[in-house]
Amino acid sequence: MKANVTASSQSQPVAVVRRNSHSRYQYKKVLDGRKQPIRGLWERNGKFIARIAMEDDAGKKENRWVPLESAKTIAQAQEQLKTLHVDRTRNDLPVLKRTPKFADYAAQYLAYFDSVKDAKRPATIQKERGAIKLWTEHMGGLRLDKIRRLHINSFIEKRQAQKISGRTVNLDIIALRNVLKRAIDDQWIKSLPTENLRPLKWTPRQRSLVSQKEIESLCDAALEVSKNGREFADYVLLMAYSGARRNEALRLKWSAVDWQAGQLTIGADGLNKGREIRVVDLNAKLKEHLQAMSKRRAPDSEYLFPSPQRGKVDTHAKTFMESLRLARKKSTLANFSFHDCRHFFISYCVMSGIDYMTIARWVGHKDGGVLIGKVYGHLNNEHTQAQAARLNFSQAQPAKS
Repeated sequence: MKANVTASSQSQPVAVVRRNSHSRYQYKKVLDGRKQPIRGLWERNGKFIARIAMEDDAGKKENRWVPLESAKTIAQAQEQLKTLHVDRTRNDLPVLKRTPKFADYAAQYLAYFDSVKDAKRPATIQKERGAIKLWTEHMGGLRLDKIRRLHINSFIEKRQAQKISGRTVNLDIIALRNVLKRAIDDQWIKSLPTENLRPLKWTPRQRSLVSQKEIESLCDAALEVSKNGREFADYVLLMAYSGARRNEALRLKWSAVDWQAGQLTIGADGLNKGREIRVVDLNAKLKEHLQAMSKRRAPDSEYLFPSPQRGKVDTHAKTFMESLRLARKKSTLANFSFHDCRHFFISYCVMSGIDYMTIARWVGHKDGGVLIGKVYGHLNNEHTQAQAARLNFSQAQPAKS
């Protein structure tokens, strides 16, 4: 590993070499202007090297050879040697250790979040784990300080050749950046090889707006083909009437329903995206649906959607994906996804004339409605244009009084 020993050297481990008496180029003392040896400064093969006592990872001090790569003159070498001594006095001198390979360090990174609770959401770690696995397959044998932009670019090219969306590749790069940021904190590298890397452009998939009738037909199909059809139908309708995301809806407890205030609290468990807690005011459909669900509530569970295999330990359902596959096959909505429920809710909020800030608060957008305006604003235009088309100027004039 190579490193420039300057004032900024504290941000990455110092490269060291061991003296070999049998090597072709011998170490020679560097002399000052009076032909006196400069303590701790040596020369080998035309390059300056410092000899300094440093701590290994066990705290044991040993003398090590540190290449002064950028030093071209004796004066520059002396200045860099002084910097090393200052760093050591301040306890800023890095521990002696060889830079780990990406695969090994990535494993340590994931192990940390496995052992430290609430450091990141489980869903976030799961997504990072998948992306890091891809990076490990691509360049796991490289040491952290050897990772260059060309390695990242080749990964991007490979992913694009596999027809992976730009959004997904951008998320892969974010996962890599998170690992390398931790490497900077641990003083293994000085800077990010992803610095100034622009995200790939991508076009969001245009979702067709499902209707109330289509959602109900999907639920009816689930009742026919799935043993969990009733719970699946309740789950889909709750998301459609509240805008809840699929995982946060699964984790809802009955304590989140405030009948008196007419509100549903989402994210009280702290596991939501951004760890945000938000309140959705009960609209007529949502209130009616929750009341119907309450009559069917399982007496031994505090969850709106208890797991069918919960046994003696109360827990929520993990997924309704199998029921969704069966219901899609039975109905005409072959491409329906759970996110379409959220799209349905936001779309009909917009077309109902509800202001964007209120919608954003209900669905957990932090931008005050900017995204809703960009993505769903056209629905409002279509709605108002449809109303304008109904205007009739040819009607009979009202009689004069």
